[in-house]
Amino acid sequence: MDTETIEGVITPVMYSWGHQSVIDVIRQQLRPSQETLDLCAGRGDLELPGTGDCYVPDLAYVPDELARTEGALLPDQTLLVVEATSAETADTDRIVKRRRYGQFGAPLYLLVDRQERSCTLFSEPGELGYTRVEGPHPFGVAVRLPEPFDVDLDTTRF
Repeated sequence: MDTETIEGVITPVMYSWGHQSVIDVIRQQLRPSQETLDLCAGRGDLELPGTGDCYVPDLAYVPDELARTEGALLPDQTLLVVEATSAETADTDRIVKRRRYGQFGAPLYLLVDRQERSCTLFSEPGELGYTRVEGPHPFGVAVRLPEPFDVDLDTTRF
């Protein structure tokens, strides 16, 4: 079982089949971009320096050469971070991780809110979090992932 440290609290990370199916749909759609951009997709540790926190995103895309390192990466080394909510993690994904990923420079944060049945893309990270929000878009509406992905993400299977 994976664990992550969120706001100083060690938290177990568990995944249901419904949760994993959403992540799998995203992986399938972004596989061509992953290959073209030479990216690694996975659930590696993302450290938030100076906080003691370390997150394990549901899915992150990072340059392949960075993924070959043994230690944790930083959010600003990612190209995209994806979190899919579960009943237990929804507020953390919506509030805490949204703010922290933005503060630590993750360029794109896709929140797949399974309880609200919507997707929101956060971009333009800043000191207080993200300054640009696109959504929430109800499931079934395509979500545009900008460069370097330049893809319309089909959310009908979420």
